[in-house]
Amino acid sequence: MNSSIHDVDVVVIGAGQAGLVAAHELQHRGVAGYAPASPPSHRAKASFVVLDAELGPGGAWRHRWDGLTMKTVNHIANLPGLSAPPADRTERASTFITDYFARYEDAFDLPILRPVRVDSVHDGGDRLLLVTSAGNYRARFVVNCTGTWDAPFIPWYPGRDRFSGIQIHTRDYKGSDLFWRKRTLVVGGGISAIDHIDEVSRVTKELFWATRTPPRWRSKDDFTVGQAAGGLTAEAGRKIEAQVRARTQAGLRLRPVVAETGLPRSERVTRMEEQGLLKRRPMFDRMDHHGVWWAQDSLELDAIIWATGFRANLRHLAPLHLHDRGGGIVMDGIRVAKQPNVYLLGYGTSASTVGARRDARIAIREIARQL
Repeated sequence: MNSSIHDVDVVVIGAGQAGLVAAHELQHRGVAGYAPASPPSHRAKASFVVLDAELGPGGAWRHRWDGLTMKTVNHIANLPGLSAPPADRTERASTFITDYFARYEDAFDLPILRPVRVDSVHDGGDRLLLVTSAGNYRARFVVNCTGTWDAPFIPWYPGRDRFSGIQIHTRDYKGSDLFWRKRTLVVGGGISAIDHIDEVSRVTKELFWATRTPPRWRSKDDFTVGQAAGGLTAEAGRKIEAQVRARTQAGLRLRPVVAETGLPRSERVTRMEEQGLLKRRPMFDRMDHHGVWWAQDSLELDAIIWATGFRANLRHLAPLHLHDRGGGIVMDGIRVAKQPNVYLLGYGTSASTVGARRDARIAIREIARQL
């Protein structure tokens, strides 16, 4: 391990959409990119650096499956200072968004170091200590933008470890080929589950769908015209943000995204319903070698796709003991109430591209006043 120590005012962890917006805002406010080779006497008064664990630009979008196109992806807001080019609706989301993020990094020459893995963050008194794969960093502020992709959630059911078929989570889904002529169950009630059902149904022997609660279909009035996957209207978005904000202020565990946003009744959903693909079953009680079981019924399966969502990837912040008894983190706006020099972007109300852009500006404005 590199044992060097770097002193920097602000460390941004993660270079996905939230990290890029935070870096741009810091640069816009005159905070200089950290240059470790420069002697301390020649460095700017305030400095920042972005530490990203990925091998290249794009964040989690680098890993999305090939079948996820710009036609079905959730609405992506423009990053400040450089709008995304018009999207071909058939283009892979992983390619389009990764290319856009790469152009953004180059356009503003953002100080991003990669691949750098942040292993842990500790309270060092007047500064935070970050232990990373590229040495240690001391920082006055940490802006965490690590998202959720590296924290997939699969609920536990008795016998899950005994199932002899294929089990994968959305995070590891690469396409439908793996499910050719297989009896496949998709578990989960969000947009990813709908994506998987639509794609896998074309190759499976039989396809089944199970969710913990009935699908929460939202009215078309809550979604802007032309958004196939659900760009929420401003009014609907504000209502959802108010609900999420109330939970973060109370330190409660965040609910799954679909529990807040619901699912849009798009033309694709209507088509899938007409094809009989969205006949939902309630969640099973247990599993065995051959499949899943309800009290009075069972289903023999070859494969299960767990489209059961993600949790906030905050393992590296564990030494700070941020979680409250309610299971969540008590937030004061965008910063952690009990650790006010730690800001969480991509958590709570800033989990969307629109929210990340707005909250990054607020967070960096607060930080800049103290530099």
